[in-house]
Amino acid sequence: MLKNTASAIWKGDLKNGNGTVRLNSAPGEFSYTFASRFESGKGTNPEELIAAAHAGCFSMALANILATKGYKPTEIATTVTATLANPGNGYLITEIDLSTQAKVQGIDNETFQALALEAKLNCPVSKTLATVAINLNARLID
Repeated sequence: MLKNTASAIWKGDLKNGNGTVRLNSAPGEFSYTFASRFESGKGTNPEELIAAAHAGCFSMALANILATKGYKPTEIATTVTATLANPGNGYLITEIDLSTQAKVQGIDNETFQALALEAKLNCPVSKTLATVAINLNARLID
């Protein structure tokens, strides 16, 4: 079993405090604040980190599925947007938009769409976030 670890420190109250996030695999830290999470302030936030994890996971899953089916992807670029909202019962991620485009030789769009959907359903982060609506927009590019 592979275990991955990250850590966070928060100092102060929610609105006036600030924090840092560290990844065990990389040097440095990322700062975050109330403004970076609930407004448009500078810094990162937990939802952005979830979006980054999902983008990386999906791209790798799609590359693997394509290769398993005999296709050779040369590039997969994925952007994920995690929407944080308060629908009346507290803040939560209410929706995830997953957008990917890939360069893959010898594949038709119908096959590509089916394999992109398979990657969406089976990447570990997608499975973890399965209670959230994950919208997929997949484009095959030349």
